[in-house]
Amino acid sequence: MWPFAKDMIIKLAQGQVEFVVVGGVSAILQGAEVSTLDLDICYRRTPENLARLAQVLAPLQPRLRGLPPDLPFIFDERALQLGSNFTLLIGTESLDLLGVMSAIGGYEQVIGDANEIIVGSHPVKLLSLTHLIATKEAAGRPKDKAVLPLLRAALETKQQDKPHDESAS
Repeated sequence: MWPFAKDMIIKLAQGQVEFVVVGGVSAILQGAEVSTLDLDICYRRTPENLARLAQVLAPLQPRLRGLPPDLPFIFDERALQLGSNFTLLIGTESLDLLGVMSAIGGYEQVIGDANEIIVGSHPVKLLSLTHLIATKEAAGRPKDKAVLPLLRAALETKQQDKPHDESAS
């Protein structure tokens, strides 16, 4: 998964797509010991960003995951305008595009609390562990419930590793 996730994140960043990495890849990049089979991103739903997202992904010929491969599907700006959340296959890899996330909303609601890392030479936003925990709790699926202790442990470790504000003491 990692080569695909890294390559995709870099392609999106190079295409100036406004997005936040969410889901398992976000958790892993923040120290959680989880595994994942797909890359999930929450993307900004402005017309300009939809155009950039379509420009980056359309040449990769994404298909809708879980549907017959011969079902006609055109991935373009119009498809993005008409939908919000897409579960896609690119080759044999999975990419989920989330316009709206359970319990927390869309891009505008998560970007302010997002963490930033460098992938390749590009700054990339990651969904905060606090928001990731909220989405997993809201989803309530067994697979989401199973990962909650790992996410909480990573959040606790991260909070313990933060330098204390000496001016407050």
